[in-house]
Amino acid sequence: MGSRASFRVVSIISRHAGYELSTDPARLDVDRVHRWLSSDAYWAIGRPRDVVERAIAGSLVFGVYRAGDGEQVAFARTVTDEATFAWLCDVYVDRSARGHGVGTWMVSCVRDHLEAAGVRRILLATLDAHGMYGKLGFTPLAVPDRWMEFDRREAIRDNTA
Repeated sequence: MGSRASFRVVSIISRHAGYELSTDPARLDVDRVHRWLSSDAYWAIGRPRDVVERAIAGSLVFGVYRAGDGEQVAFARTVTDEATFAWLCDVYVDRSARGHGVGTWMVSCVRDHLEAAGVRRILLATLDAHGMYGKLGFTPLAVPDRWMEFDRREAIRDNTA
């Protein structure tokens, strides 16, 4: 049981081309993450700050920072038991850092970090990044008709309008 805590918080787990990746949630710029997600990420437009904070608190998080000034340039989180399964979500790279391989590197680090913990299945959903994820070994569900969902997003939106 003690390995979960030590695996969850690691100061810096990787460095790449002037960037460093950390799983330390205390290092996240939550204001920036909230701004990215709530105003620029199609899947999270309008997400309230308290929801972002709760999601971070309940997830294994990954932040990418410029090595020189420590400014956060990317974010991802996984909802995981860190043993058998993970859902990779809220993957976001700041517009200023796009096109430099940051997103691909970050997702490969997430994948490798989870695999080192023994996680053998990582799921994600994407509208437009199939090519990037495909380069890292992600494929469409082999048997999608086995998967089901309970989706209350629309009902929640209707109640808040």
